[in-house]
Amino acid sequence: MSVIDVETTEQARGLDEEQFYACLTQRNRGLIPDTLQGQIGRTRLLVAGCGSIGGATVQPLGRMGYRRFVLADVGTYELNNLNRQSATVDDLGQNKASVAARLLRGINPHVEAEVVPEGVARANVQELVAQADVIIDGVDVTTPSGLAAKICLHQEACRQRKPLVTAWDMAGMLAAQCFDYRLVREIFDGQLVPGDEKRLDTWEVIFRIAPRAYIPGEMFRELRRGLDDPDYSVPQLAEAATQFGALAVHMVNLLVEGQDVPRTVAVDVHHVSMSRGRRALDHVDRYLERARFLAHLPREQAWNGFAPAPAYRARRRLAMRTAHTVRKREDTP
Repeated sequence: MSVIDVETTEQARGLDEEQFYACLTQRNRGLIPDTLQGQIGRTRLLVAGCGSIGGATVQPLGRMGYRRFVLADVGTYELNNLNRQSATVDDLGQNKASVAARLLRGINPHVEAEVVPEGVARANVQELVAQADVIIDGVDVTTPSGLAAKICLHQEACRQRKPLVTAWDMAGMLAAQCFDYRLVREIFDGQLVPGDEKRLDTWEVIFRIAPRAYIPGEMFRELRRGLDDPDYSVPQLAEAATQFGALAVHMVNLLVEGQDVPRTVAVDVHHVSMSRGRRALDHVDRYLERARFLAHLPREQAWNGFAPAPAYRARRRLAMRTAHTVRKREDTP
């Protein structure tokens, strides 16, 4: 299809869907093969959580040429979100998925953007995952309900064997992760055992499923100061959260194309922007602050959150067998 120059809103809105799409993706050519661009245009995406992490991906994915979206988020914008999320003062009080859909349609009026203002929940997760070819998990984990929704989403993606991309922003670090549940058969690489979401506290579960090896020293230092405060709110920065837009587009493209994707791709803009000497000190600081943080935690909480998966699972099995034996003895006349 020949591509015409489009310079006005009227011209753009006068194009049919395929003409518009050809113009929108014209500058992808040469770097995005035509076959991949065609796959991109047909791929169905579920963006679960449209705040700082999931929201950072929506517009870049739309600009790449993805045009079939399901956007799920129960949250509404607050002023403190604007330091890192794609919203303005005029969006305060509005549902985040609805705002994301409006922004997508501003890029491509022909885009399909279904809004699910109930967010992801056990009642709808099966249907939401079934609609998707690829899932972007941006579900907030700072509340018990959000954490339960994230675990539920991964469980269903694993059951239906759907690839999923997620991320964690920590100070200047953005760690993007790919769980290709077409191949992976345990959620979060087996870091959790069944029932952990009910047995462990919120932070213990977060530390089990977060990419612990990539947490920066400055984040450990901040958490050590804040976790004892019941009203503590984890700080999040624009330079970390917005990186997921770029990383997610490329990782989703690779999945759509059938390429291998690394489990974790981590970029710490604070670290890479330092001088060579400061980077060396910062690398050491990560281990020192991790040790201080673990020493600060109660011993059981440190074990539950940070023990290596094989040791953690072995101890849980032993505890469950011991509890079962005790119950049998108590039930024996």
